[in-house]
Amino acid sequence: MENINIEEIITNIREKLEKKDLNSAREILENMQPQDIAILFKELTDEEVVKLYRILSKDLAVETFAEMDSDSQENLIKALTDKELKEVIDDLFTDDTVDLIEEMPSNVVKRILRTIPPEERKLINEFLRYPENSAGSIMTDEFVDLKENMTVKDAFDKIRKVSIDKETIYTCYVLSENRKLLGILTVKELLLSNMEDSIKNLMNRNVIYGTTLEDQEEVANKLKKYDLLALPIVDNEKRLVGIITVDDAIDVLEEENTEDFQKMAAIRPNDEEYFKTSVFKHAKSRILWLLFLMLSATITGKIITNYEQAFEALPLLVAFIPMIMGTGGNCGSQASTLIIRGLATNEIQPKDIFKAIWKETRVAILVGVVLSIVNGIIVMWQYNDLLLAVVVGITLICTVLLAKVLGCILPILAKKLRLDPAIMASPLITTIVDICSVLIYFVVATSILNI
Repeated sequence: MENINIEEIITNIREKLEKKDLNSAREILENMQPQDIAILFKELTDEEVVKLYRILSKDLAVETFAEMDSDSQENLIKALTDKELKEVIDDLFTDDTVDLIEEMPSNVVKRILRTIPPEERKLINEFLRYPENSAGSIMTDEFVDLKENMTVKDAFDKIRKVSIDKETIYTCYVLSENRKLLGILTVKELLLSNMEDSIKNLMNRNVIYGTTLEDQEEVANKLKKYDLLALPIVDNEKRLVGIITVDDAIDVLEEENTEDFQKMAAIRPNDEEYFKTSVFKHAKSRILWLLFLMLSATITGKIITNYEQAFEALPLLVAFIPMIMGTGGNCGSQASTLIIRGLATNEIQPKDIFKAIWKETRVAILVGVVLSIVNGIIVMWQYNDLLLAVVVGITLICTVLLAKVLGCILPILAKKLRLDPAIMASPLITTIVDICSVLIYFVVATSILNI
């Protein structure tokens, strides 16, 4: 269903529910995608959601449940019977079940675990033990594995037998007897081969893979870089333990980008939606950074206080402080944004620091000279003071150069120290540049104007 109008569907669905016309309501939902139904459910009451969920076909119900947010899932679980809950959990893929358990409160988790068979529960517990944000924590074990001594016919027989329980069957993984990853094979390659051909001769042994403890963002970037639909995940002995599919990688990249935006705005990362986060939690996530930046800015005030004599000798100096600080902060933000983006896409590596500094230095000189010339013309036109124009011009060149270099170095240094480069974004860079630019301004002014 394209270009759906949620408001119109809600009105239509509610009319059907009031008339107890569940068949018509089911018809509407069966023509929608699970993602759209999940959005629709967010706009309905809990009672309406339960009624509608129970009339969905089994497959659509499970897919819709996987797309619902954690609050909606929790409310639905509380309303479902043990039998209904078991049906949902049985048909969920392992990675979705793990995500569900991680999001739910303990009382709901206990109820979920009661519906899971002991063997599967043991597997889920193993997944839950992987560090947060690691590849192991988001992988699934629903993949098709083959043996190298199989023929193409054997492979198709196995795919038909197990495919109903697998998240993806397009890529098959060839394993040894002790489950070590030997190679991969696509269904396309199988279809184009003879039934008697050996898997050993067809498989691609040059396998791109991730490890269980590898950062989830790095794994997602591998999927993106090599245009893969799924990435095999191995343990330290190269035994295949799971795969990460492209849909999970997209979720990871979205989470990481959101986290970077929050850090770049000096906000502590928060996974919850904006309107679902309490005012207190919003304030708590912002106030520490704001306190740090505010206290750091007092250094600028201290520097200005130390140069009171310069103000007394030439009060006009004060008029240029906001312009110099603002220009420096903007230049630093430009450089840091480009470097952070380059680090995120792996276009820039920590080893490229001197190469990046050299590039930003040349950019800074060009930008600084142009800004100084334009500002010099304005000063001469307004105040007809050549020395003041020289002071402001030199300060601008030095400030722009410093801001560009700092905006380049700090994110790369953070990456080198295994920190998130996003923390070295606009607010922090601006505060540091403000302090330095004011200091440069008064040093240049007192030297040239002899005050």
